[in-house]
Amino acid sequence: MIHLSGGAGAPELDGEHRTVVVVGGGQAGLAMSKCLTGRRVDHLVLERDRVGGEWRDRRWDSFCLVTPNWQCNLPGFPYPGDDPNGFMVRDEIARYVEDFARSFGPPVVTGVRATGLRRDRGGVFHLATTAGAVTADHVVVATGPYQVPLIPRMAERLPEKILQLHSSQYRNSAQLPAGDVLVVGSGQSGAQIAEDLHLAGRRVHLAVGSAPRVARFYRGRDVVAWLSDMGYYRRTIDEFDDADAVRLRANHYVTGRDGGRDIDLRAFARDGMRLHGRLTGVDSGRLRFAQDLKRNLDHADAVSESIKDSIDSYIAATGVIALAEARYTPVWVPGEEQASELDPAGIAAVIWATGFGRDDRWIDEPVFDGHGRPRHTRGVTNCPGLYFLGLPWQYTWGSGRLSGVGADAEHLADRIVAARGARRLSDVRWIAGTPWNTCPGDDEFTPARTVA
Repeated sequence: MIHLSGGAGAPELDGEHRTVVVVGGGQAGLAMSKCLTGRRVDHLVLERDRVGGEWRDRRWDSFCLVTPNWQCNLPGFPYPGDDPNGFMVRDEIARYVEDFARSFGPPVVTGVRATGLRRDRGGVFHLATTAGAVTADHVVVATGPYQVPLIPRMAERLPEKILQLHSSQYRNSAQLPAGDVLVVGSGQSGAQIAEDLHLAGRRVHLAVGSAPRVARFYRGRDVVAWLSDMGYYRRTIDEFDDADAVRLRANHYVTGRDGGRDIDLRAFARDGMRLHGRLTGVDSGRLRFAQDLKRNLDHADAVSESIKDSIDSYIAATGVIALAEARYTPVWVPGEEQASELDPAGIAAVIWATGFGRDDRWIDEPVFDGHGRPRHTRGVTNCPGLYFLGLPWQYTWGSGRLSGVGADAEHLADRIVAARGARRLSDVRWIAGTPWNTCPGDDEFTPARTVA
């Protein structure tokens, strides 16, 4: 494995050419490298930080997986531990990714960031990087979905005395000043951070959005195990009528902490956490919330119960022996007195669990839709030789996760190998006097740039 620094004194990449350049050395980029290595395809992986750095540097101290360890299945490297039904914590996840890299020695250059990408008329990609210019026949963008922390502009109107952090910057309650903490957003990160602060004895306010929840266990098994048996994780994006909406769905909140359990916001409220509706703005120095808390809690519960309904149906249809279990009963209901605003005077810190966006401005190719999202079919774009990997629901639920990114990498590796074969075939037919575009499948590829 190459571990070069892109800083001063490091070897320059300027002038290097590779068959494939993979941008991003997280689990997606490493999975791509493993598949290319197995096919003996020359390639280079560019990583702006360090291998495993995304897990170590942008997760809080108590972070853990919300899916069981047995779902960790990078190519040729399934979860190697002795607790398949457990949930790896932050540093264990990072070690798993690092150990995967060590298992095959990918050609990774660390500390190097891609700053520009364009394709010339001959079909060659030109990458500008912080270590010089690199060219490639194919480029796989594996930079992941969590690139740019998103914080709403209303944050600018909060008093300067309030410490503001994005969820990617939160580590533990000790880094926050004394006083109340407001967590904005109730997706996976927001709900788990609110729980972390609550368990640390902090007084927490949580602005609850429309994210759904799911039970950790039901009828004697982890719900993930039930859904796996039911084929949910094998469903492909083209099986849905609303593919775009599916890709934008918020993740269900649940936790693997302490062996796994539900995250029940109603129980938190019963025990002292202050729940509010969505944060809608900061006006005249006061935080304002929508009056949608009850609706949001009811929606989250309804989604969880609907998943249980589907499990019940599966059990009935297959005759699987399973424990009986009573359904969830709400332990707290918001009253009519729910406040629509909050004086920030008592708030010491705000944690913005408001998600991430992409930053693909460095890619100078028309492969994005009107919202700036990559247009692709299973990672293959309409720009020959340019691919994406590790996107949410790129092809299945596991595409952006440790469970399914390997299958997508295998698919792209096969496409790259096929494209290389088509190039060579087009060369032969051109030399023989046959137009390149009569070659089978060549409508997808650019002819070779060197012709005898």
